[in-house]
Amino acid sequence: MNSSTLPKSFLVLITIVSLVFTNHLYSQQNDNQFWNHMRFGGGIGLSFGDSFFSGTIAPSAIYEFNPQFALGVGLNGTYNKRKDFYKSTILGGSLIGLVNPVDIIQLSAEFEELHVTRNWDERLGLENDNYWYPALFLGAGYRAQNIAIGIRYDVLYDEAKSIYANPWVPFVRVYF
Repeated sequence: MNSSTLPKSFLVLITIVSLVFTNHLYSQQNDNQFWNHMRFGGGIGLSFGDSFFSGTIAPSAIYEFNPQFALGVGLNGTYNKRKDFYKSTILGGSLIGLVNPVDIIQLSAEFEELHVTRNWDERLGLENDNYWYPALFLGAGYRAQNIAIGIRYDVLYDEAKSIYANPWVPFVRVYF
């Protein structure tokens, strides 16, 4: 796969979501209800350790079609550094679908496409990494109003390429 272009599957998904949002925006122009259904949120993360730093910012937005169903998009930017070992930059986006079968349960499906650039310390003699990594998370969580806490599983998990330690990833979602 050519690392300088976005994967076709990611472009197709972005196009579909854009068309859904655009179509709904035009259909709601007269009464301006579109913005009443938009929710914004995201995540921020910092991690410090012995000669280690990691920082992440991940804004997202969803459109609630009704109380049971929402679709959205997100961005992700992460920087990691371990002294005398490596530096990495991870940039990408995601598409998320949320289903609330009952008020307190939230089910989710999220496709994430990340571009990973990892530069190893030259003394290690390792070749630098530069690749796209897809993830497809299926998750479930407990929901209380605009907050959901749960766990998700990456069904495409690849131990050699994933930025996550294992396929099970806990989550906290907050949308306003």
